[in-house]
Amino acid sequence: MKKSDAREMQSFYRHYYSKYIQALQSAADKADRAQLTKAYQTANVLFEVLKAVNQTQAVEVDREILETHDKVAQKTEIYLPYNILPLDPDSANQAIMRYPEIQAAVVALRNTRGLPWPREYKKKNEEDILDWLQAMFGFQKDNVANQREHLILLLANVHIRQIPKPDQQPKLEERALNEVMKKLFKNYKKWCKYLDRKSSLWLPTIQQEVQQRKLLYMGLYLLIWGEAANLRFMPECLCYIYHHMAFELYGMLAGNVSLMTGENVKPAYGGDEEAFLTKVVTPIYEVIKREAAWSKVGRSKHSQWRNYDDLNEYFWSVDCFRLGWPMRADADFFSHPEKSRESEKNGDGKPSNKHRRVAKVNFVEIRSYWHVFRSFDRMWSFFILCLQAMIILAWNGDGNPTSVFNSDVFQKVLSVFITASILKLGQAVLDVVLNWKARECMPFYVKLRYLLKVVSAAAWVIVLPVTYAYTSKDPAGLAQTIKGWFGNSQGSPSLFILAVVIYLSPNMLAAVLFLFPFIRRYLESSDYRIMMLMMWWSQPRLYVGRGMHESTFSLFKYTTFWILLIITKLAFSYYLEIKPLVGPTKAIMRVHIRTYAWHEFFPQARNNIGVVVALWAPIILVYFMDTQIWYAIFSTLFGGVYGAFRRLGEIRTLGMLRSRFESLPGAFNGCLIPPEKSDPVKKKGLKATLSRNYDAISYSKGKEAARFAQLWNKIITSFREEDLINNR
Repeated sequence: MKKSDAREMQSFYRHYYSKYIQALQSAADKADRAQLTKAYQTANVLFEVLKAVNQTQAVEVDREILETHDKVAQKTEIYLPYNILPLDPDSANQAIMRYPEIQAAVVALRNTRGLPWPREYKKKNEEDILDWLQAMFGFQKDNVANQREHLILLLANVHIRQIPKPDQQPKLEERALNEVMKKLFKNYKKWCKYLDRKSSLWLPTIQQEVQQRKLLYMGLYLLIWGEAANLRFMPECLCYIYHHMAFELYGMLAGNVSLMTGENVKPAYGGDEEAFLTKVVTPIYEVIKREAAWSKVGRSKHSQWRNYDDLNEYFWSVDCFRLGWPMRADADFFSHPEKSRESEKNGDGKPSNKHRRVAKVNFVEIRSYWHVFRSFDRMWSFFILCLQAMIILAWNGDGNPTSVFNSDVFQKVLSVFITASILKLGQAVLDVVLNWKARECMPFYVKLRYLLKVVSAAAWVIVLPVTYAYTSKDPAGLAQTIKGWFGNSQGSPSLFILAVVIYLSPNMLAAVLFLFPFIRRYLESSDYRIMMLMMWWSQPRLYVGRGMHESTFSLFKYTTFWILLIITKLAFSYYLEIKPLVGPTKAIMRVHIRTYAWHEFFPQARNNIGVVVALWAPIILVYFMDTQIWYAIFSTLFGGVYGAFRRLGEIRTLGMLRSRFESLPGAFNGCLIPPEKSDPVKKKGLKATLSRNYDAISYSKGKEAARFAQLWNKIITSFREEDLINNR
């Protein structure tokens, strides 16, 4: 032990430097390299403790220790923590740094020729493009270190897979650079094209500066992405941020000079430390935080708060550019929900726009049972029309489906298009009702689309019945009433057919596009005005989900499955549900009843309509619900055949399949037959009695005794099997 703590600290410092640092300086292994980095940092802290102790005890630090500390401090700035790539000057002997692709990416990133550095910036050795971006835009230090490794590995991974192989020289291949850039900016270019805005990715005319400019654009994007945190759930919001920052980057590289200061143009948020985090990311994150608190852990109504998708959809419209750059703090996007509610009206009763909060853009969820019809409107409409057509076929003539070719029956079957127009009107009205809360945030062309759909559906509800009334020479019932309204002149039967063809023309076009999905994929993904106008009527224009269609062969298999299922379902419903009820229904309606029950409430009820409704109600219910049964059957058959050909599952051969049939009765009994609740004491006594009787009979002689013995033996065996099942 030394005479003082100061001398003891100096001795320990020498010992630590010689044992840990000098022993690891020549190590080439990555694990030793990480230990050396930690050792330098520890030695730096030890020196601070040593200096404090020496000052307290008024002891001078030895010159040898001061020289050693200078070396440690110099190495501490070089040996920094890293993930995969040690990028300090002493890392050339590391195995991963010997790859030519890694060396090529590092050399390309360190090309900072011509970049305008800030005046107050202190340059370091071997600075690269990301250091310049940090100094200009104010990114965090650790984010820059992470994205530096990220970008180098992206370039090296693509570079090493190039065919034919590039020269083994530390030079970045242009193909690898273009491929990485294409992947990074795919969504950004798509976003600019969708909003009809020019991209901010402008390349110089001088060929020597093109590679540097591309690396700057990619580095800027990765730095924004790496520091965005939760904003990564809002990719189009990141596109908006990058669009403006890339434009500022172009202005700085173009040599634009401020007229006030005479210096190069700086970013709107300045290059202060962590400026991007505090001035760009934090305000948007605060909006997300407030909306999450406003949701009350999901208990609030969906229309009262915005989630990530709702906030991101704000950047699907050109209205997002009203935020400006730098983003205005008083913009509606940043409005607080509570302030928006408080200042919804000002003193004179007019709506206030100062704190007006952005509502949901495309979708507002409203919980309603009508969604059962709205979400599956095509299925319900199809089943209703098929039910009407089958009842007409079964009611007229002998009920044979070929009777549809009879002119009178065919004319009655055509009435399904009138029902279809009524259902379409109900669907259009339901669209307006369920989207009513989103009316304030809807663009004008979306509102116009909903209004025109209601008007069009209402017009067809009038046109189709009128033209249908004029197809019959002697119409009855409602057709005669409609014909009386519009005149009893003779009309052409083909007039209704023409109206039906015009009515079905959008459906015909949709069927063609359904059969050729590549055409629909092109139309939905196109940003040309004429294509947008063609698709405007069928669906709203959204940024995501466009052109997502399967291949033609997959569509063919899917369609074949459902055609077979629906044909089977309709055939079963017609021959076993609807057609057998037509005869009894006619007989019930022919029965004459003089005194009706509840006739005061239903004075116009004739033909025993109550009995007919009671007879048909369960059949109609089964008709609408048995599709899931047929779907389960067809899925089992198709899935079994598919799995057998692909050798999927436990049963792979026909022999294994046959062996499973032995256990089927027991499985059915175990699931379908309820277990018997009997007294175990009585059962035990019964088995004992049977056993004694069997023992007594077995000693007797004769055929009758042998038959009784065989019977008792079967009973005892059944009890033993039951015990085995229960024990199992």
